[in-house]
Amino acid sequence: MTFSNDILIQIAIVILGLCGFAVARHIRNHKTKNTPLVCPIGFDCHAVVHSDYSKFFNVPVELLGMVYYAFISLVYIFFIFTPQVLPSFFIASIVLIPSIAFLFSLYLIGVQIFVLKKGCSWCIISAIISALIFIFSLYMYQGASLLHIFAK
Repeated sequence: MTFSNDILIQIAIVILGLCGFAVARHIRNHKTKNTPLVCPIGFDCHAVVHSDYSKFFNVPVELLGMVYYAFISLVYIFFIFTPQVLPSFFIASIVLIPSIAFLFSLYLIGVQIFVLKKGCSWCIISAIISALIFIFSLYMYQGASLLHIFAK
């Protein structure tokens, strides 16, 4: 059985989505149980995940991450098993949503560096996962510009 590059990228995105979900859930579990979030590289994860910036419109950022990563995983599982032609709008959204998530991750990393002056390795791992999903999504649909898709 041979797999096309598209299928392998879709599988990679599903795996990344599941890993991202696990990271966000790990953060969520520690926050809700109020147990220390141990940072494997010595940052102050607790201060970051309990900061004023840990919520976006009063929704915990890790919950947004869990929803995003679950959504991406489910969408790409669907693509793997139903590879027929998708509506243009749907293709645009599966490029646009990871783009927004990637930009939001950059914003959160910027907040850690420039505002809080503290870091969280779990948050950085999540940002890396988000960046990889973004890159792979762009690669999957490299021939489809968003303007062209929305113009149809």
